[in-house]
Amino acid sequence: MASRSKSRTAPSGPSPFVVEAAPLPREKFSDPRITAAGETRASVALTELDTLWFNTGTLCNLACATCYIESSPTNDALVYLSADHAARFLDEAQAMGAREIGFTGGEPFMNPDMLPMLEDALARGFEALVLTNAMKPMRRHEAALIELRERFGAKLTLRVSLDHHSKAVHEAERGARTWEPAIDGLRWLSENGFSIAVAGRLLPGEGEVEARNAYAALFDVENIAIDPRDPARLVLFPEMDADKDIAEITTACWDILGKSPSDIMCATSRMIVHRKGEAAPRVVACTLIPHDPGFDLGATLEESSRDVPLNHPHCARFCVLGGASCST
Repeated sequence: MASRSKSRTAPSGPSPFVVEAAPLPREKFSDPRITAAGETRASVALTELDTLWFNTGTLCNLACATCYIESSPTNDALVYLSADHAARFLDEAQAMGAREIGFTGGEPFMNPDMLPMLEDALARGFEALVLTNAMKPMRRHEAALIELRERFGAKLTLRVSLDHHSKAVHEAERGARTWEPAIDGLRWLSENGFSIAVAGRLLPGEGEVEARNAYAALFDVENIAIDPRDPARLVLFPEMDADKDIAEITTACWDILGKSPSDIMCATSRMIVHRKGEAAPRVVACTLIPHDPGFDLGATLEESSRDVPLNHPHCARFCVLGGASCST
């Protein structure tokens, strides 16, 4: 990624979390209705709005080796979401009975309206999940975060991105001098009684049991109050690479895989993004695909309540075959 050099901590080498697969054939994921093999593509209906995500903007204090949304200190393709814009969607989410508001980025705490948006969501009775690297942007708001924890308790959860249980691998992905600040921020959250979680990744060939045991040892040494056996508290995400080959999901796959469309993230969630150059935010199908026009669902949550064709490699690799969801 060209913008990696704009960060003082940017890694110099390739990501250790490489997807090992052949290049994606151009004919795949080219038609929202039909796969390259001529079969009917699977789609997902919105069964209920459980989680509404806000992308606070793509600016980040880090420039990782691989970032699905290409966040960096210079990428403002998604501009900062404003509290006024967020409030309109919170109104809609309340009317639709949503449970949770998620905040992602970029690094959410770089957005100057992050604290007002977070307080607004919590004051309305929503649960709130904030994805953060727990570094300097978050630490600037320690007093405000403690106040929110005192008012709203476990309604507020902060999920810290700790890409691996080892410093070497984490810094190969996130850059030099990123491990200690992340661990320190995670320890601060734990010591101050926050509801916390960690998002990690598996190296090629690394087993989940092995990884959870290694995270358990790390949490024990650092006195971090997370149960690594709880999949909601230690989330191990599958890797994504839109340029690598993966099977397309057809309507027949549900029975073959023993899964249901209702299991997939876009059955219960939507995300708000404000693209640079656009007058107002838009609703997209999920957290993973903010730019693809095929996943733009309109200007309101009501307008977005329609079926989503699984016409992207992330749909297959992350959601269906990977069985992952960004929500709690």
